[in-house]
Amino acid sequence: MKTVKEQILAYAKRTYKTIPDAPFSTAPTYLVLRHADTRKWYALFMDVPRSRIGLEGEEHVDILNIKCDPVLAGSLRMNKGFFPGYHMNRENWLTVLLDGTVEAENIYPLLDMSYDLTLKNPGRAK
Repeated sequence: MKTVKEQILAYAKRTYKTIPDAPFSTAPTYLVLRHADTRKWYALFMDVPRSRIGLEGEEHVDILNIKCDPVLAGSLRMNKGFFPGYHMNRENWLTVLLDGTVEAENIYPLLDMSYDLTLKNPGRAK
C-alpha cells in the first residue's frame, strides 16, 4: 500500500504532470512541486522532527506545505493533522501531517487549491 506522500505525488503527476524536484542539497529528502511554466512552488514535502510542528517527540515525520485560503486554513488547523505553515507564511500556508492522520483523498482538494492560488494568472483554468 502506498504512503500518503506517495499517493499525493502520484495525484500531482496524474493531475498536473508534475514531477517533484529536490532543490536543497542539504535536505535531499525535501521535494518541491512546481508549476511547469513559472517554476513557482505549489507544494513542499519535508520530513521534520515532530517537535517542529508542535507535537511531542523528536522522531521525523513527513509533512506537506500547501498554500491555502487563510479562512479555510484557520478552520482546518482546528482539526488533527493540520498546522500553521511550517517555515512559511503562517497565514497563507498550511502544513499537513502525512502519517495517515489526514487521508490522501482529503488532501487532494487542498493541493488543487494550492495549485490554483499559486498560478501566474489566478483566473487561468487548470
